[in-house]
Amino acid sequence: MNNPTHHDEDEEEQGDVFLDESDIVQEITVDDEDLPDVEGEDNDAESVEEADDSMHIFTGHTGELYTVACSPMDARLVATGGGDDKGFIWKIFDGDWAFELGGHKDSVTSLDFSTDGSFDGLVKIWDASSGDLKCTLEGPGGGIEWVRWHPRGHLVLAGSEDCTVWMWNADRSTYLNMFSGHANKVTCGNFTPDGKTICTGSDDATLRIWNPRSGENIHVVRGHPYHNDGLTCLAITSDSTLALTGSKDSSVHIVNITTGKVVSSLTSHTDSIECIGLSLSSPWAATGGMDNKLIVWDLQHSSPRCTCDNEDGVTCLSWLGNSKYIAAGCVDGKVRIWDSLSGDCVRTFSGHSDVIQSIGVSADKNFLVSCSLDGTARVFEIPEFQ
Repeated sequence: MNNPTHHDEDEEEQGDVFLDESDIVQEITVDDEDLPDVEGEDNDAESVEEADDSMHIFTGHTGELYTVACSPMDARLVATGGGDDKGFIWKIFDGDWAFELGGHKDSVTSLDFSTDGSFDGLVKIWDASSGDLKCTLEGPGGGIEWVRWHPRGHLVLAGSEDCTVWMWNADRSTYLNMFSGHANKVTCGNFTPDGKTICTGSDDATLRIWNPRSGENIHVVRGHPYHNDGLTCLAITSDSTLALTGSKDSSVHIVNITTGKVVSSLTSHTDSIECIGLSLSSPWAATGGMDNKLIVWDLQHSSPRCTCDNEDGVTCLSWLGNSKYIAAGCVDGKVRIWDSLSGDCVRTFSGHSDVIQSIGVSADKNFLVSCSLDGTARVFEIPEFQ
């Protein structure tokens, strides 16, 4: 081994000093992760800004967003609700136009426009054009899980955490009926498209079918071969004959509304079903789950047409008008557009930094609006997907 003092002398006489193999004392393998950062270099991946594909961002809320709805009449009018106990009505392309829908004492988790543009959020009825509160509908003893308008009139239906479903006349601000029978919170429900029947699903793993006029519970669907865990979502076919329900048990079942019998089961998912959507142009359905899959089903044969693999769980979906395209909101903050014929992902919209909770499509089908736990609602242009 050479004396280091000898190197100092050589360095003074010869300038640069080079090591040869005889100078090596020990070889040490160093992992790249153990190396210190170069001064001035930012290696934090989170600091790299990801592309934002949105063309409008609504930031009026001060907390997480849970729900979004687009007006069926005005293609620019949007409503959102969130964990800041507020709802807002706002317009795409108009950052200065917004009405706050205040007076709530808890998170706004569900809202819906009536067919003529009126607005309902957490059982408060608002005039969408003026932002004025028309009335507050009272009754449920627990938080509201969802609200829906009757397809042909100003009747409002709401499911509650207290196991009940309530119906009011919004024009008269009057209570009409209360539907009792579920043994746990009522997580999903709606009128049939013909307005003659009500279907509700619960965390008690049952589907109940009701007569809205009399309040009679016509059918209770439960037990084998139906779900064995709580229901999460529900969709009803346009002819009012079939109800499709999804559950935490990873299955989807098709129920004949008239008979209350399970007519088919769709069982390709491996985790909780979060959303169901029906095609307007073909006898197909789409389901999204926490197994990262969006599955397109042929309802005539009860078989999957294609499986679309996302990078994270699918929380919400919407068919884009009468087209073959489906928008899926995901846990990773992305909105993905899928071709239901080929099963290909044809576009991924970035911008959100947290879970997508809800998506809506504008009346003219040119815009997709998403809301997220990141506290924002974002608008994406989708005219090519019609």
